[in-house]
Amino acid sequence: MQDKTLTFSLGGNSESEMKNTLILVYDALREKGYNPINQIVGYILSEDPTYITTHHNARSLIRKIDRDELLRTLLKSYLDD
Repeated sequence: MQDKTLTFSLGGNSESEMKNTLILVYDALREKGYNPINQIVGYILSEDPTYITTHHNARSLIRKIDRDELLRTLLKSYLDD
C-alpha cells in the first residue's frame, strides 16, 4: 500500500490585500484601546468575529480574509529567510 500525502492548496486573497486589511484592522483595534495582536490571534484561533471591533468596519474587513490562507501566509513569512 502506498502512503500518499495529500497536498493542501489555497487561493483567494493576495498577500498585499491581506496585509492592507490586517493593517486597517490593527489600527482600528488600537484606536479602540485593545491589544491588536491578542485580538487578532483570538480571532484566528476561534473564528469568533467578536474579537474584532466594528470600528472602521474592521470586523467586516477581516471576515473577508480566508483564515487558512492568512495562516499559511503568516507562517511562510515567519519561516522564509
